[in-house]
Amino acid sequence: MLCILYLISHLDRANIGNAKILGLTEELGLSGMQYNIALSLFFIPYVLLEVPSNILLKHFARPSVYLGTLIVSWGIIMTLTGVVRNFGGLLTMRLLLGIFEAGFFPGSVYLCSRWYMPRDLATRVAAFFCASALSGAFSGLLAAGLSKMDGVGGYSGWRWIFLIEGLITVVLGVLTFFLLVDSPEISTKWLDQDEIRYLVIQEFIKEGGQFKEENKKTSWKDVGDMMLNWRIYLLSYIMLCQSACNYGTKFTLPTITEAMGFTGTNAQLMTVPPYIAGAISAVLFSKLSDRYYWRMPFVAAPLLLIVTGYAIIMGLKGRLEANIGPGYFAIIVACMGIYPTYPATASWAMNNLAPSKRRAIGSAFNICMGNTGGIIGSYMYLDKEAPTYPTGFGLSLAFGGSALLVAVLLELSFAYGNKRKARLTEMEIREAYTDEQLLSMGDKSPLFKYTL
Repeated sequence: MLCILYLISHLDRANIGNAKILGLTEELGLSGMQYNIALSLFFIPYVLLEVPSNILLKHFARPSVYLGTLIVSWGIIMTLTGVVRNFGGLLTMRLLLGIFEAGFFPGSVYLCSRWYMPRDLATRVAAFFCASALSGAFSGLLAAGLSKMDGVGGYSGWRWIFLIEGLITVVLGVLTFFLLVDSPEISTKWLDQDEIRYLVIQEFIKEGGQFKEENKKTSWKDVGDMMLNWRIYLLSYIMLCQSACNYGTKFTLPTITEAMGFTGTNAQLMTVPPYIAGAISAVLFSKLSDRYYWRMPFVAAPLLLIVTGYAIIMGLKGRLEANIGPGYFAIIVACMGIYPTYPATASWAMNNLAPSKRRAIGSAFNICMGNTGGIIGSYMYLDKEAPTYPTGFGLSLAFGGSALLVAVLLELSFAYGNKRKARLTEMEIREAYTDEQLLSMGDKSPLFKYTL
């Protein structure tokens, strides 16, 4: 259920790219950077409200009520986007969309964390990004079909994209109140008491021997400890790079396929295969990463695919219409790298942060920093540079290459950290620290081993 809803959330924020090539910019009279401003405005409340929204969520006994309210609200906003008449109306809808979508993803991860151990959570996070990739494919297919409604009811085809997809979101939001599974303690309708007790004990173990109610307060020291961890900034940078490439591509891919010479429905349909390839790649890399429990290769390999894809495009000097085969192949390769990178990096970060309070703060920080890449991605592909987009393709190559170097640096750092901790014997550690001190030290504990 959460994956379907996450697919819809990405569909709703990115379908503006499909609407653009069906006449949105011309009908609303957008000029210059106005389209890019509309794209980026979504991310300002989206980034700022993620953490406050999760704090608010914890006051709800049933997360399904809070998340369902958010989904219905942004579905209404999406529907209203189909009737805007000018630039100001579009900006208002994008701003409101960012406000109501902000709490969904961190809330979903929080809900999953109530059901799964940290090692199991990585594959579930990857499922979200598989859904994100599939949203791009569905967006192209839906846009191709809805474009045929051009003129129906006096509305342009691009307006029907928002109207229909918004109504679908509202329906799913209503179903969320009844179908989304809440936390284990209140899931008595489909779990017996022994199963609930098992999950509660699992949570007890996960929290280091403390129940959430006994350990719920986060101190400024927890925040400070996380902020002083320099590795978290490098992990956040990788996620920022992925986000910039992801949103830059997602908002612009229909325009890129149009630049290749495809028009109308064909331009929409040609956006589907890259996203399908990205979804398959996300599942494959996450499975391998969990199987071998080695994160770095499954961060570096997708980043290498991003570099390869955009290097080919830069080698073609952006002349995609004259080189459709190599250009389209390069786009597919890039998408195969974009979608596995985020879940692999998020898992790497969660595996190397402890205790749970520091992990929660670090996870929220990574998500916020990663989503700022969406603002950058909104301005990478400029209409005035069409159809070659040297800035967009060049920055994507630079982000992929620099993130790859950072991943290698992190691997060396974690390996050195483990080597340094191994110099102390367990007897020496036990003599120097109590069990309570070792637990409170988290990832700084000499007994904590970094995940490579």
